[in-house]
Amino acid sequence: MSSMALTKTVDQATILSGDRSKLKDLLCNRLAECGWKDQVKLMCRNKIRENGGNIKIEQLVAEVTPNARSIVPDAIKKELLMKIKAILAAQEGLDI
Repeated sequence: MSSMALTKTVDQATILSGDRSKLKDLLCNRLAECGWKDQVKLMCRNKIRENGGNIKIEQLVAEVTPNARSIVPDAIKKELLMKIKAILAAQEGLDI
């Protein structure tokens, strides 16, 4: 299964079960707890400063996103993946 198909399947499953917002809240909380949000704000401020305050939001997002994604702690990625697997397994009546 391609990652696009898997993403679509996970999106559909979590939307239907109402777990998507719980997962999003968990992710936001974990990112705030580890200081990730503060790091990304700092990256944005630095990019804006580098461009003399003259940068479009689309350009800012394009330039900051790859680095922001790369600094998400592995522990958070693993926790979220386990939660998703547990939700999908519960919907299928499986044990993981």
